[in-house]
Amino acid sequence: MLQKKIKQPSAVQTIVIAYFIIIFVVTVLLLLPISLEKGVKLSFTDALFISASAVSVTGLTTISTAETFSGFGTVVLMIAFQLGGIGVMTMGSFYWILFGKPIGLSQRKMMMIDQNRYQLSGMVQLMKLIIGMTLLFEGVGALLFGLYFYFTGYFDSLYTAMYHGLFHSVSSYTNAGFDLFGNSLIDFSGDVFVQGLTMILIVLGAIGFPVIAEIREYLFGGHKRFRFTLYTKITTTTFAILLFAGAAGIWITEGSHYFAGMPWYEQGMNSLFMSVTSRSAGLSTLNPADMTDASQLLISLLMFIGASPSSMGGGVRTTTVAIIVLMIITFMRGRMEIQAFGRSVRNEDMMKSFIFFITGLILVTGGIFVVLLAESHRFSLTAVIFEICSAFGTCGLSTGITADLSIVSKITLIVLMYIGRIGMTLFLTAFSSGKAKADLHYPEEKLIIG
Repeated sequence: MLQKKIKQPSAVQTIVIAYFIIIFVVTVLLLLPISLEKGVKLSFTDALFISASAVSVTGLTTISTAETFSGFGTVVLMIAFQLGGIGVMTMGSFYWILFGKPIGLSQRKMMMIDQNRYQLSGMVQLMKLIIGMTLLFEGVGALLFGLYFYFTGYFDSLYTAMYHGLFHSVSSYTNAGFDLFGNSLIDFSGDVFVQGLTMILIVLGAIGFPVIAEIREYLFGGHKRFRFTLYTKITTTTFAILLFAGAAGIWITEGSHYFAGMPWYEQGMNSLFMSVTSRSAGLSTLNPADMTDASQLLISLLMFIGASPSSMGGGVRTTTVAIIVLMIITFMRGRMEIQAFGRSVRNEDMMKSFIFFITGLILVTGGIFVVLLAESHRFSLTAVIFEICSAFGTCGLSTGITADLSIVSKITLIVLMYIGRIGMTLFLTAFSSGKAKADLHYPEEKLIIG
């Protein structure tokens, strides 16, 4: 009788709680003396902030990662990157398979929700593909970075070079944005190899697992007439447009400022890198604090949009923005049905895009308001907008104000990083009772809009 009265959490609520638990566990591990360098002390607030940033694969930090954490501490961070980037339920199911246990229907359902998918079929295969791609991309990246760091003289010890290569590879692919170099990638602003390989890993992690799966099927599936889904077409097109448009915008706004006196190829490379990393990664070859207000606002917009659905990144996601833009274009043409690539977009997807976009605006605006009040206007509006969008988009770029924020502001960022990681679907449905209610259809009546 008592068991009936105790309400069991839904699958969505279970996932939301799981991320809370992971953040708490990582916080405790980071506070252990073995996780810290000798003589270093870490407050609970900072440990919680770093834990939330690591699990949400954001990259915002209140301390220096390299100077604070020991080897054990950085391993804890890398595990947190994997759990947050790949997904708690996907990683949990992977360990379940390692112990030889079958994946049940409830676990498949939670994997589906965690990966923001619509159907149960193929979830185990997708999970195996995600794990396999992660091990492959991170492994190759770690090897290439490590050998490059060693043979180019960045590090004298092969062990140290490989260790930094592994951490940077994991941080890049999961879009975590943490670094052990002390100043992100500013020392590599003229290094084409480091920037190029880092961008490749970031894009592979941000483009979305379903897109990678379809590309793999197209290349190695042996299909004579393979057709990419509408999701993949819209996602890749939007991703590419935002990437190159962002790079062009940064190049224009910084051409006579930050890039003054810099060779044109370095200007182009740094512009492209900042456009890629501002979508969700947070690793930076430039100091955002030294950039113009126009660049900071442009980057804030890119961080707000974020990466693709079912990827390592956050934000309102590329498909959301794509559908909103298509809705505007369709309305301007006097039509009602949204079409793209010879297909029609479902009304349900249009409604979700609108809801997610508006909810994101409300959360970001609310966060900006709270931080401005908490800080008594110690920081400029542009810097606060930049910080809030970075947290919501799980990006990690900062103008350098993170460590100086008050506890209230840090908690605000933690909440936004958490919401950015679990995604709008989980955030909005976590409060649902889960009981389906009968749809009642009332007579329609026109409203005056606009």
